[in-house]
Amino acid sequence: MTNWSHSSFVCFSTNDFIQRVEESNAEDDGGFFPKQFQFQIPIPMLVIGLLLFSSLSFGPREQKQISFQEFKNKLLEPGLVDHIVISNKSVAKVYVRNTPRNQSTDGSMEGIDSPAKVNTSQYKYYFNIGSVESFEEKLEEAQEALGIDSHDYVPVTYASEMVWYQEIMRFAPTLLLLGSLWYMSRRMQGGLGLAVVVEKVLVGYSILEKPILIKSIRMQKISLKLIIQLSCYVVFFNDVAGCDEAKQEIMEFVHFLKNPKKYEELGAKIPKGALLVGPPGTGKTLLAKATAGESGVPFLSISGSDFMEMFVGVGPSRVRNLFQEARQCAPSIIFIDEIDAIGRARGRGGFSGSNDERESTLNQLLVEMDGFGTTAGVVVLAGTNRPDILDKALLRPGRFDRQISIDKPDIRGREQIFQIYLKKLKLDNEPSYFSQRLAALTPGFAGADIANVCNEAALIAARGEKTKITMEHFEGAIDRVIGGLEKKNKVT
Repeated sequence: MTNWSHSSFVCFSTNDFIQRVEESNAEDDGGFFPKQFQFQIPIPMLVIGLLLFSSLSFGPREQKQISFQEFKNKLLEPGLVDHIVISNKSVAKVYVRNTPRNQSTDGSMEGIDSPAKVNTSQYKYYFNIGSVESFEEKLEEAQEALGIDSHDYVPVTYASEMVWYQEIMRFAPTLLLLGSLWYMSRRMQGGLGLAVVVEKVLVGYSILEKPILIKSIRMQKISLKLIIQLSCYVVFFNDVAGCDEAKQEIMEFVHFLKNPKKYEELGAKIPKGALLVGPPGTGKTLLAKATAGESGVPFLSISGSDFMEMFVGVGPSRVRNLFQEARQCAPSIIFIDEIDAIGRARGRGGFSGSNDERESTLNQLLVEMDGFGTTAGVVVLAGTNRPDILDKALLRPGRFDRQISIDKPDIRGREQIFQIYLKKLKLDNEPSYFSQRLAALTPGFAGADIANVCNEAALIAARGEKTKITMEHFEGAIDRVIGGLEKKNKVT
């Protein structure tokens, strides 16, 4: 249906989705595309259609191309040539008469100025000429050889004609280049138009209590995905195991966003941000997805590398547009994955150029999180496995008030994670039979490592033509993940 890349997505609740669809229907005239795209989209199709139409309409269709020798033997010698028109000094157009020159209705020779003869001639043949001078010499020699009187030579006229399809095809590369540049500039500028397109497409789907539909859109210079809350694909806290303390801390943000009045009556303010810190594979991004599933508020997510482009000023512009969209649908959550791509301490790792662009993006992020123009209702979550290289201004209270540590799970956490993944496999015994034993065999494994072990065990069982997965398969999978493929001979 669509690309399920997790680099960036937006999550809206069902009520918010229905409201936005009704607003788009009220503002639009009922067409499938917004008004601005109804004009822009057909332009490439129109150009291609004109090229095809001109090539079919103005190209030679009924005329037949012949050689000069065929012209001499089949047309000139029988006296069927009425006159010749040299077009653009390159093509000789042969107009033939219905009857030979030495035959006529009254049995006498017709003059070359006879209206009847001119009216009955038809343009049926053409051939290319090298040059006008050589063609005239060859035509004169051919007529002398046939014994034609000089007064009866075939008339030759010259004309300059414009062949439209050739002219259009000559400028086609330039038009394609200009069109490509225009299209890329429009892509960089972005826009909100396609968000309306997606919403109008989704109108045809039934809205269940927790439906889901994902569609790629382009919203204000940021690649986003629209997730209509919620279904089996969306992750919940029940799907996240091995990090109970982190879930408890992140749930405070979810509770505040769901019931803000309860906290505001006591004078409490929601923390503006939280930094998810932990080794790779411990479930930072998965926990953020679970936050989107549990909160039921708009959830905007983007990778830190998505802010970086080769064009100067694109990164800060994308930060502004991201926070602008979040404030418009507040209360909302922003998740920036791998924030160390733009959050490194300033003054490190380079001289100028791309480093200046990264620092400009970081400065804009600092201003948006806690500056003069900030507003309440937007929570920023970020994930990183390198908190030591982040800028100190980014970590101070008021921006990222909390650092939520997500460490590798202990034996109890690994058992819980195995329970989640084992439910999806076809085992020869109950999942609880495997989880405790496997948790003891995998010290130091993170959630991603455990998922890899379960998948590797299924692959080993499939290669062995087994119908169910046994403990031997899991033990072989653990050995494969830890030590790699078995080497039976180490002697060289």
